[in-house]
Amino acid sequence: MNTSIEQLKVNVLGIGIDAVNMNQALSRIEHYLRQQLKGYICLVGVHGVMEAQRDPDLARIYSGAALAAPDGMPTVWVGHHQGFSRMERVAGPDLMLEVIGDERFQGFTHFLCGGKDGVAEELRERLIARYPFAKIAGTYTPPFGPLSPVQQQELVGTINRLRPDIVWVGISTPKQERFMDQYLPMLDTTLMFGVGAAFDFHTGRISDCADWIKRAGLQWLDRRIQDPKHLWKRYLRNNPVFLVKICLQLTG
Repeated sequence: MNTSIEQLKVNVLGIGIDAVNMNQALSRIEHYLRQQLKGYICLVGVHGVMEAQRDPDLARIYSGAALAAPDGMPTVWVGHHQGFSRMERVAGPDLMLEVIGDERFQGFTHFLCGGKDGVAEELRERLIARYPFAKIAGTYTPPFGPLSPVQQQELVGTINRLRPDIVWVGISTPKQERFMDQYLPMLDTTLMFGVGAAFDFHTGRISDCADWIKRAGLQWLDRRIQDPKHLWKRYLRNNPVFLVKICLQLTG
């Protein structure tokens, strides 16, 4: 994406992650929206980095992001090690509330795409109750698998009729990244955000943890305790290998 904003990148196992904090991320997002520069925003943590190690197409998607923000303390620690001392964690659920609630973005419209049946509609109600000025144009619940031609036509037609400035995609990594890469060229929107479990966080299906747990890089453990059935394989598969590989990278 061609912009006038300098994009400093942290190398995390070959994946370039923008060396930003929340304020810097918001400034860049505002720039894209006001200049109507189309793009997608990725929130990249350990899971995403490790999936990209196995999937060159996902690595390509990350490299093409308008913003690949550090969603997880390990990526921030790598950034600090590489000299980016101002870099901070930019988590999907936090970024979503910042963009919807910040007065700089009050004139922009939103579309919610994700969650299980009824989740996007409930999220819309909760967000409007919290931010009465929020302009949420519509919602869509995608199927578990790929969209059929009829479903694709329905989604594209709905968004192009409503023309939201922002489409929030709450599926999971790497499905949401592939979704944004595929559909952004078809949609009359400016930015798409892949925010993962934000839909479930903000409707109370997942409980948030204390800030000190996040700063310690242990939110994955809190999520693992809350949802052991679905997450134990992900963390067992990714975290130990990431630790070994990042130690090898940092020590040369």
